Amino acid sequence: MEINWITLIGLVAATFTTIAFVPQAIKTIRTRNTRDLSLAMYIILSTGVILWLIYGIFINDLPVILANAITSVFIISILILKIKYK
Repeated sequence: MEINWITLIGLVAATFTTIAFVPQAIKTIRTRNTRDLSLAMYIILSTGVILWLIYGIFINDLPVILANAITSVFIISILILKIKYK
């Protein structure tokens, strides 16, 4: 089986950008402290990630779909907590 290097690079990039939100999500869920998080930033970021997910689905690009589907769960969770625990 031949490795598609472009897809591999995309999957590695997707892994790193998705994992970047895990520490913030864990901390926010544990502490329920969202005072220092920017609501505007999370609204804009959530919108962008969902649009990237839709784009990935349209072009049928696995790294874009996976990264943005998983990232959207973390970001939307943080956004919901931000709204709930203002």
